[in-house]
Amino acid sequence: MTAPLGLGVIGCGNISSTYFRLAPLFQDIEMRACADLNAATAQAQAEAFNIAAVSVDDLLARDDIDIVVNLTVPAAHRAVCEAALEAGKHVYSEKPFVLSRNDGDAILQKAGAAGLRVGSAPDTFLGASHQQARKLIDDGAIGRVTSGTAVIMGPGMEHWHPNPDFFFQPGAGPVLDMGPYYISNLVQLLGPVAAVQAVTSTPRASRTIGSGDRVGEDVAVHTPTTIHALLEFRSGAVITLLASWDVWSHNHSHLELYGEGGTLTLPDPNFFGGDLTLTQHRDAISLPPWDHPFAALNDDSRANYRTIGIADMARAILDDRPHRCSGAFAHHVVDVMTSILKAGETGRRIDISTTCDRPDPLNGAEARALMVTAQQEA
Repeated sequence: MTAPLGLGVIGCGNISSTYFRLAPLFQDIEMRACADLNAATAQAQAEAFNIAAVSVDDLLARDDIDIVVNLTVPAAHRAVCEAALEAGKHVYSEKPFVLSRNDGDAILQKAGAAGLRVGSAPDTFLGASHQQARKLIDDGAIGRVTSGTAVIMGPGMEHWHPNPDFFFQPGAGPVLDMGPYYISNLVQLLGPVAAVQAVTSTPRASRTIGSGDRVGEDVAVHTPTTIHALLEFRSGAVITLLASWDVWSHNHSHLELYGEGGTLTLPDPNFFGGDLTLTQHRDAISLPPWDHPFAALNDDSRANYRTIGIADMARAILDDRPHRCSGAFAHHVVDVMTSILKAGETGRRIDISTTCDRPDPLNGAEARALMVTAQQEA
């Protein structure tokens, strides 16, 4: 197998434009084809991004597709991942990787038997700010991390999304929809989770759509929308997770980590950049400049480098090394999220049976080497 590795996208909804638009930033990958159950949707994306629109079966049969990018709805992730693996393709999925530990087990077992790679979003934890936080923690800037907070809170999606039904069904809600960003970042910073506890609630049985053609229509809520959880990490750290779509306003930081020697505050893990603040004991510390390409604003005044997870996976395949957004890592994150919901439902502390290695850090030089600009400069 030689670079660039061919990518074929299955699922051409809104998120696919981000992948099509940003994949050309990176070496070793090339978008070649797309497919969708709605052929017109696939054709529109194909014309917009100058690739081929084909059927799902034809995409899986193409010899020039090495990695299938699974951008279908979460409920279809297992079936599409398994079909890709059966076709001899590596596969990279949008978040959440799957909706149950059993589904993840099946995919990883099939991939292992076939000698194929599985990866999954989110890859935002490879962003400049989060990798700087990783280095600070690894260097002992705040000492051993003992506790912290992670806060995902807002009023919900129905106020701006024209078709918000999915967000309030099983398989979504604030934990499974936004939790992958927060929990993935915590696992890359602190290592795997050992156990969880939670209290969950559903304050409102329905939501009223506030925009688009369905304004005023009510959507039934079938999943908890307020979750307070405790995550016990194998490292000994205990993190409080507050996840809610029943909050109009708050003053909490996205992520705060408390160590024996100080505090580190991180920006929103849904994005690649943002400000870090560090105190050592009670003293605010001025952080030196951090040389990392993913700090640069590149996409509508934001630092957006989605698809780096796929590019790193492609390079890892070529170099025969572990990739950072691995299936085992994503599987553990899913196990944590679904266990939080189960703990809220049962009132029990749940031990997490899966585990994973912390992904290798991605420093500025390594990130730059994955980009097309590095090839051009060479």
